[in-house]
Amino acid sequence: MAFGRSSRTGGMHVVPPVEPLTLKILVAGGFGVGKTTLVSAVSEIRPLRTEETLSEPGRDIDDTRGVEAKSTTTVAMDFGRITLREDLVLYLFGTPGQDRFWFLWDELAQGALGAVVLADTRRLEDCFAAIDYFERRDIPFLVAVNCFDGAHRHPVVTVREALDLDPGVPLLLCDARDRESVKDILVGVVEHAMTLARDRRQPART
Repeated sequence: MAFGRSSRTGGMHVVPPVEPLTLKILVAGGFGVGKTTLVSAVSEIRPLRTEETLSEPGRDIDDTRGVEAKSTTTVAMDFGRITLREDLVLYLFGTPGQDRFWFLWDELAQGALGAVVLADTRRLEDCFAAIDYFERRDIPFLVAVNCFDGAHRHPVVTVREALDLDPGVPLLLCDARDRESVKDILVGVVEHAMTLARDRRQPART
């Protein structure tokens, strides 16, 4: 509890605590792209995970090309929390990557300020569906290219062209294992969403 000295009375008064603004951010992308890793790397609480071991029948459904060592999959969501500032807290919801769990996306997307679409250049086509989803629902998003060890590094302009992104959609590079790198991505999506919201409030020029 913080205390301060009152200039009017000379006595002590209690400084009310700051009530933080809480925002909801989705973390989306294809199967095995690193969504669980990203949420775990940055969460200040023990992240909630809903991972299950991949079954042999499931391997016929889930495309593990490029992520053959992956043994688990998210079946509902990942959840974490990070305080960016004293007055700003983000709640992170990692979406499941497989098509058969897409019925959960609409519920997870309710009330979201924006989204991070995590991309892997080895399986770039896996993030197309997430990009289409947020574009159709007019949810602000940015694309974060997860720089895996051993993954091919491509110029940002090349990745942007391959994804056919609108000019206004930010595309950043990140390491989903690194806390500071992930924080930069989260700051980026908040700033992007806030800028779009401000622009939409301004009256159109005639």
